Amino acid sequence: MRLLLISNSTNPGEGYLEYPKNYIKDFLGEKAVNAIFIPYAAVTFSYEAYEEKVNARFAEIGHHVTSIHRFINPVEAVENADAIVVGGGNTWQLVKMLQEKGLMKVIRKKVKKGTPYIGWSAGSNIACPTLRTTNDMPIVEPEKFKTLKLVPFQINPHYLDENPANHGGETREMRINEFIEVNRETYVVGLREGTMLLLEDGDLVLMGNRKARIFKQGQEPLELSNEDDFSFLLN
Repeated sequence: MRLLLISNSTNPGEGYLEYPKNYIKDFLGEKAVNAIFIPYAAVTFSYEAYEEKVNARFAEIGHHVTSIHRFINPVEAVENADAIVVGGGNTWQLVKMLQEKGLMKVIRKKVKKGTPYIGWSAGSNIACPTLRTTNDMPIVEPEKFKTLKLVPFQINPHYLDENPANHGGETREMRINEFIEVNRETYVVGLREGTMLLLEDGDLVLMGNRKARIFKQGQEPLELSNEDDFSFLLN
C-alpha cells in the first residue's frame, strides 16, 4: 500500500494545500495520473467549489483531480482511478456518503492492491479502523463507525497540546485518554498540524518538522519525530 495521511490542509498564513503540495508531488510522481477526488466531507460549500480549490493547487505540481460526483457510476470511477484523493471536512458526513454509495469496500480493495491514497483531516481519519478519533461534530448518523482500516491504528488530526484560556472543557489529550481506556489495544497518533504520515514499501514515517504524540493505554505518551521508527504502529 501507498498512503499519504495529512493532518491538515492549511497552515496559518498560508494558502490552501500550500505546505503539503510538494509532498503530494513526490508521492504521485512527475507524471500526471488519473486521480479521483472525493469531496463528500464538504458541508457548507459545493463539490464543484471543492474540486476547483484542490485543482488550483494541484495544477502547480503538474497534477489534476476529477471529483467523483461527476461520474454516473462512482464505484466504477474508483475502480478505474490511478490515485484516490479524499479531502477534509466533516468526517461523519464523509463516512455516511461513502457507505450510502457503496464505496468503502471498493476503495479499500483498490488501495490494498497498490493504488496511491492521499487524505487530509477527515480523509486521514477514514484510513483508520474507525472514525471514533475524529474531532468533528456528528451532524449526521452513518450506518456504522467502521472505516477503511488501511492502517491498524487511529489518527487524531489537528492534534493540539494547548487548552484555550478560560476554557473549562476537556483537552484533546483527555479525550484521547478516554478512547484508549475503552479501546486498550489501539494506538492513537496525535498528528499535529503541518505533519503527515507516509506509508510506502511497508515503512511508516512521519513527514514535517513537528513531533507526533502517540497514545496507548497503560503507557506514557511518546513524542516521536521524523527520525524515529514508527513501524511498531503497523503490528
